[in-house]
Amino acid sequence: MEGADYERRVGYPGEYPFTRGVQPTMYRGRLWTMRQYAGMGDAEESNKRYKYLLANGTMGLSVAFDLPTQIGLDSDHALAMGEVGKVGVAIDSIEDMQRLFDGIELTKISTSMTINATASILLALYVGVAKRQGGDIRNLSGTVQNDVLKEYIARGTYIYPPQQAMRIITDMFAWANENVPEWNTISISGYHMREAGSTAVQEVAFTLGNGMAYVEAAIRAGLDVDKFAPRLSFFFNAHNDFLEEVAKFRAARRMWARIMREHFKAKNPRSWMLRFHTQTAGSTLTAQQPENNIVRTAIQAMAAVLGGTQSLHTNSYDEALALPTEQAARIALRTQQVVAYESGAPQTIDPLAGSYYVETLTIEIEARATEYLKKVEALGGMLKAIERGFVQQEIQNAAYEYQQAVDREQAIVVGVNRFMVEEEKAIPIQRIDPALEPKQVERLRALRARRNAETWSASLRRVENAARSGENLMPHILNAVESSATVGEISDTMRRVFGEYKEAVVI
Repeated sequence: MEGADYERRVGYPGEYPFTRGVQPTMYRGRLWTMRQYAGMGDAEESNKRYKYLLANGTMGLSVAFDLPTQIGLDSDHALAMGEVGKVGVAIDSIEDMQRLFDGIELTKISTSMTINATASILLALYVGVAKRQGGDIRNLSGTVQNDVLKEYIARGTYIYPPQQAMRIITDMFAWANENVPEWNTISISGYHMREAGSTAVQEVAFTLGNGMAYVEAAIRAGLDVDKFAPRLSFFFNAHNDFLEEVAKFRAARRMWARIMREHFKAKNPRSWMLRFHTQTAGSTLTAQQPENNIVRTAIQAMAAVLGGTQSLHTNSYDEALALPTEQAARIALRTQQVVAYESGAPQTIDPLAGSYYVETLTIEIEARATEYLKKVEALGGMLKAIERGFVQQEIQNAAYEYQQAVDREQAIVVGVNRFMVEEEKAIPIQRIDPALEPKQVERLRALRARRNAETWSASLRRVENAARSGENLMPHILNAVESSATVGEISDTMRRVFGEYKEAVVI
């Protein structure tokens, strides 16, 4: 720590560079939002789970969509067969979205939607349902993930080429700023890169690099940085190395504050703040001795809290085997509640500040992540780095090195390569009713049969014209969903104009 300027580098909570947190009082003033990620089967099934979680004390909703919805395919598409409702809820139309939130007043709750390529359509569906409920859409609060760059890097649910996808995102920034000002229009996500095998340093560097690319795209589109930057949010992983994770969150906050103030010349202090959601690490969960995952999740949750997260999802212990059962989801939520109400951790603001090790580690992560950002800049920015496969290759190398360490027992995974048991005890797992898929398909076809064909086709023509002309897409997408156009139909309309992205294989 010799030569470190404590006042400048660490500072005070709620003040630049926000190393110690974005709020002066942090959890002494208000706890983080306990937001449990959920969605399975059709809208009715997911609605039941949301009401169950709300009854058990969750503070906000987090929607998981099925794979067809994520990549813009309707439930009756040939490629959707066998995937409908499997890894999340199937949403085809505004009627599905209405069923999903039946009995839940949207202006009274915050909702996060993990959706990227079709985020513009799902946000329009959410707004459309709020209007049907009679709510003022300016009071809606929540987040769409909407981070397509990490899809090209690590996850794969992209549709359009990067430049066209970025155009849709900046259209959403502009439209939401005027119409749903409390909505976070992007959650810039390091989580999935960490799940793909990145290190903590890579997670910070590539996430902030993506964030810079979005800010640059919005500025090029003519948006004022201080108008949209306060609504940017981030999404990080909470992994097993407890103190490294705490330091990672602190370093990311400090780096983003500097990037926004010095590089982008933002004047509004809210533009400098890195606000983030955290999810515990799915890739650390083991199918072997799954009860051990409860302990892993608790350690990771504590790291997120001591690192200053604004909201948190804790994974269920059975998620290496299936979507969580109600009992497993309750234990995951109770883990957060024990940390919040029994551990005493929220009573002190950034309690690890001043620890020689934590401060040194924070400085080290910042320095190493900054070196990565310099390499990305030398390649021409994140889009160029992604197109050249640099980011993907770095993550693949890190994943391979870790797997080698596990294979050699240099890295110990309890119950996997050390402390195994001869016989595993079977645990109950969640199973999706196979009857839900044909039921969803039948509902979709019934909707198509009764909607006003003239209004529907005119709304899709307006989407296509806006895509070709450069006009903001969001008002036309909203009109289309309100005219009962489906997720797949709107996606196909934009596919005709923008084309589809084909992945470059990294060897």
